[in-house]
Amino acid sequence: MFFVARALARLGESMLPVALAAGLLRYGYGVGAVGLAMAASAAPFAGLVIFGGVIADRFSTRRLMIGADLVRLAAQSMAAALFFTGHVVLWQICVIGAVNGVAGAVFQPGVASTVPRLAADIQGANGAIRIAESAAQLAGPALAGVLVAFSSAGGVFVAHAGTYALSALCLLLLRVPPAAPGSRIHSGTFKADLAEGWWEFRSRTWLWAVIVIWCVYMISVWGPTVPLVATEVVQRHGPRAYGLINSALGAGTVVGGLLALRLRPRRMLRAGSFALLAFACFPAAVGAGFGVAAISAGAVLAGAGMSLWGVMWATSVQTQVAPDVLNRIHAYDVAGSLAMMPVGQALAGPAAGALGADHVLLVAGVMSLVVPVALLSVPAIRGLVRVDSAVPRSANTLAAPLGQARRPPGPRTTGARPPA
Repeated sequence: MFFVARALARLGESMLPVALAAGLLRYGYGVGAVGLAMAASAAPFAGLVIFGGVIADRFSTRRLMIGADLVRLAAQSMAAALFFTGHVVLWQICVIGAVNGVAGAVFQPGVASTVPRLAADIQGANGAIRIAESAAQLAGPALAGVLVAFSSAGGVFVAHAGTYALSALCLLLLRVPPAAPGSRIHSGTFKADLAEGWWEFRSRTWLWAVIVIWCVYMISVWGPTVPLVATEVVQRHGPRAYGLINSALGAGTVVGGLLALRLRPRRMLRAGSFALLAFACFPAAVGAGFGVAAISAGAVLAGAGMSLWGVMWATSVQTQVAPDVLNRIHAYDVAGSLAMMPVGQALAGPAAGALGADHVLLVAGVMSLVVPVALLSVPAIRGLVRVDSAVPRSANTLAAPLGQARRPPGPRTTGARPPA
């Protein structure tokens, strides 16, 4: 049920950009309006997801996720009504997007803590979810295009609302096992829980170090790669070639998910860092002016490497962090990972104007090699030893009053956990 819910949610999310672009452009709005509508959803999500993590650790994550899906069902149904009736006003679309962003900030933190409670094989579950999400990412834009052609943008919003309805139904039917013995009941204030989440986050060197390095990755690699690859490929080879390359990238992420089902490295973040080196093939191939076949091959390798890293990272967080703080830790992870992506995207244009888009992409290719090396240079990251089940909160951590500093167990702080 959870697997289907995640696949449906990603399918709907991948349809949304097509619906917004087709709908707003049809009613006379420009590209800037489309970007504003998308930002209206992304900004509340990034700004509030940390608070969503605190809420998820205090209440039933399943109920919160169902509630968030129902809110988004109502919001997207309203958007569909606006497009079907022809009364499309930008500020109304932005308000609907903001509501979706807030609901997403409540929903997302619960994803991380639900997987360990449902799956005996946490890495395998993450690999399977990554495959489903990648397949949905491939199918969503194509399905949205068909719906726009045969119906309208309103039809896409109806379908998107339907994915939230089905996701909520799956989660409603889901029976989550009880929390692990020893999980603490949150009885402190909201502010205290927020502060504790920050303390738990910064006490793990491997965790905050990855996020700090990942911010550099977002600015120098992912942020500029997405818009510049699109413009360069479309200008040189046409939109069909760009669609083919995007499909190759999606196929690579499926391959990475399949590999994650089989490979069981003892040091997961070290293996994931090596896999991440493959992403350099994508921006470098475009920057070097290679043909569509070579770029597509690079995209497959890049997608596989990124997907394998994603599974290794998600599994490490879910197994190395105690269940009663996992939602907050995941929220800090999401917020930190997303914070710098808009910066990288904003800097892509000026950098391309000053250096040339091909040179910026070549720099992104070089940085795609530098970042994994930086990850491997941190002992706490490369030395983190896998565990195959969630870490219980230790007795000495439970005994400390909420307002006092807690000393987490050594292995969770340093990453030097003995093999399971």
